[in-house]
Amino acid sequence: MWNVLLSFSGLVALIQLLLLPFFPESPPYLLLQKEDKAGCLKAMKQLWGEGNYHTEFDDLMKEKAITKGTKIMSVLEVLREQSVYPQLCTMLLLLLSLQLCGLSATASLQESIIPYVSLGVSISELISIIFCSSIIDRFGRRMLLCGGYLLMALILVLLETSLLLSDQFLWLRYCSVILIFLFIIAYGIGP
Repeated sequence: MWNVLLSFSGLVALIQLLLLPFFPESPPYLLLQKEDKAGCLKAMKQLWGEGNYHTEFDDLMKEKAITKGTKIMSVLEVLREQSVYPQLCTMLLLLLSLQLCGLSATASLQESIIPYVSLGVSISELISIIFCSSIIDRFGRRMLLCGGYLLMALILVLLETSLLLSDQFLWLRYCSVILIFLFIIAYGIGP
């Protein structure tokens, strides 16, 4: 039944694709990028219902005035800008390290349990998003980055230990799965 599960995400994407043209553009996009004041107010009314949105509109106008001299760069322009290379390399390394690390394959579990592990990975990502968005303002990005890296390093040491001993103690395979979930949560909260 993996093909049904795989097609589910395609079905959701198709529904989004069909419904997207019926939704208005983002009011900030209409005002800041397209400079369409009437469209911005219309989108606000369509999204939020009838009401007086002059405060929000004034805030957007202030933002527009602040960013008036700033040029919005395309993806290619950003890639050509040498000042962002260190940040770009860091971001790419983080994304590739998580995608190519094969954490889910390291647990050596029975094939019947693998769908539950995949579900657990998704739930772990959801938990990390909710948790991170609720604590980022309190602790700041730097603290979350440093703490996330330290936590990830500790979890990887424990994961390696549990994998080395999993042939002697079969219950450590399940600990490995829990450590994988914790690693994903630490990655989502930090980096």
